[in-house]
Amino acid sequence: MNLSFKQVEKRFGALQVVDQFSSDIAPGELVALVGPSGCGKSTLLHLAAGLEKPSAGQVLADGQAVARPDPSRMLMFQENALYPWLTLAQNVAMALELQKTPRRQARRQAVAWLDKVRLKGFEDYFPHQVSGGMRQRCALARAFITQPEVLLLDEPFGALDALTRMTLQDALRTLIRETRPTVLLVTHDVDEALFLADRILVFSARPSRLLREFHLSASEKTHDLSNFAGMRREILSLLGITTDTASESLSYPEELAA
Repeated sequence: MNLSFKQVEKRFGALQVVDQFSSDIAPGELVALVGPSGCGKSTLLHLAAGLEKPSAGQVLADGQAVARPDPSRMLMFQENALYPWLTLAQNVAMALELQKTPRRQARRQAVAWLDKVRLKGFEDYFPHQVSGGMRQRCALARAFITQPEVLLLDEPFGALDALTRMTLQDALRTLIRETRPTVLLVTHDVDEALFLADRILVFSARPSRLLREFHLSASEKTHDLSNFAGMRREILSLLGITTDTASESLSYPEELAA
């Protein structure tokens, strides 16, 4: 599914959050949105999901104005939002049951998707019985089980430790390769954007304006991002963060370091 933003503005009362944003996200493309906190990145996801309406401009899905939420566009938050009274399999199956899939069929598919995210054997555990990383794997399975055409990811791994985050980035990339949704990813982690994205959009502080976009090579990427060191420095510089090129240590401006 093609996703298009046409001269989009978004205001909440007198507060302007997004200013004249335009971009086309091609079917199967993964675009990462990077920028300071509060600059409107998540607002763009909510507009694409149909949870908010633009104050001006249009958001289009395959040429049709986005007016309301739709199962073809799945939004996944940083919090896993699993129901604590349901098992992992029941949480995943519920996404299908809400679309009127028979319960037994939904259960079979849920078990298969949990296997895909390496949760085989944990189908009947409750969320409080597994780790945060495992809960987020379950949330991934729930997001993918309905085969959405557009996947909207709002800092999905931001609350996890570095090692778990990298493991889940690998799992996400595998699932995306298998199902080929159009993906819009909000992240504060520049390395995550470099690892996952086909294109990175860097935004200014609120009201957000697109500063620059970066196209990444389609060649195989690993977590060793040394080939992208120059691009990483450019992106960090646009965000007001300087790096010591010898040590790759970061220096933050006072307002970001606070």
